[in-house]
Amino acid sequence: MRPRVPPSGSRMRSRRPVSRSMPREAMAFACALSLVGVAGCGSSSHTYKNTSRPPSPVVISASIDDHRVQISPKKLGAGPITLVITNQSTAPQQVTLETSDAPGSGPGEKAVQTGPISPRETAQVNADVQRGTYALHVGGNGVRAARLVVGKPRPSSQNDLLQP
Repeated sequence: MRPRVPPSGSRMRSRRPVSRSMPREAMAFACALSLVGVAGCGSSSHTYKNTSRPPSPVVISASIDDHRVQISPKKLGAGPITLVITNQSTAPQQVTLETSDAPGSGPGEKAVQTGPISPRETAQVNADVQRGTYALHVGGNGVRAARLVVGKPRPSSQNDLLQP
């Protein structure tokens, strides 16, 4: 066989792969830079307290008519609540949830207060209640207040699935 001769005017290409490697200094710099970046990621100077979730909120229904305020449930454990109030009276009402202190000692500590609720309308407020007795009342005279008894704190919802 005859050796292969390239056509005239063309160059013969070498079959050796061309090595295009990075210079050693650049490779050392890239390695050092990546080590510095990795070292900064795992800093253990911060400690975080893993606190439990609060208890799940309890929904309390309240109804106002021309004579009294009614709530359900009337007893529950301390923690977050969602108060859903419906005004079935003939006048706008502003509802206040506050601690019941001894008579004559002045107003109690307000846990939550709504704006005016029009007749046949509904309002919803959130509060975090502590152990004690609360009164849910309206601003006008002649409407008897409801009493809410709050006991010991409810358990955490830490291990309950599908909780917010």
